[in-house]
Amino acid sequence: MTGQFQNQVALVTGAGSGIGRAAAMLFVREGARVLVSDIDVEGGQQTVKTIKQQGGEAIFFKADVSKEAEVEAMVDLSIKSFGRLDYAHNNAGIMMNKTPFTECTEATFNHLLAVNLTGVFLCMKYELIQMQKNGHGAIVNTASMAGLRGLSFRPAYAASKHGVVGLTKAGALEFAKSGIRINAVCPGFTNTAMAQQSDPAA
Repeated sequence: MTGQFQNQVALVTGAGSGIGRAAAMLFVREGARVLVSDIDVEGGQQTVKTIKQQGGEAIFFKADVSKEAEVEAMVDLSIKSFGRLDYAHNNAGIMMNKTPFTECTEATFNHLLAVNLTGVFLCMKYELIQMQKNGHGAIVNTASMAGLRGLSFRPAYAASKHGVVGLTKAGALEFAKSGIRINAVCPGFTNTAMAQQSDPAA
């Protein structure tokens, strides 16, 4: 395959379905080799299978992005398998059901932040370590419109996505002089499997 990412390597989390799968497929169409990661083994392996059927190169790694050791191992596999890491799309995340603010439990709040915010932080941490060695790189984090304007009845989700926007800005400022670009995308409602399991709220 040929394209603007020829002979380069991308890592995509939450790539077992939806936005992550679409991103992984686009990287491949532009010539990149891709590490596909998701906590959903079946979905992640299906993404890799589809990529290979289309003549692309990809491998799968099961990772819970809220676990630092698993994130570190994920990034290490990219280096061991492909020798480098040029791009990353930190897309893994979860939604919460519509819940009144005063009924949101501490457990729900902590779980949302662990995956949606701490997960992005951990991914960025280990991706940036490798990209600094290369002297270049680009990271895109999936935030949400909820991270810009808020979202009623989903306080934990809105807080987590506001945090992703903040992490993105902090990283972009710190690593701009290192040749590493860091941005966030903030989609509205997107018809994915995750969204279908909840009320429209992305």
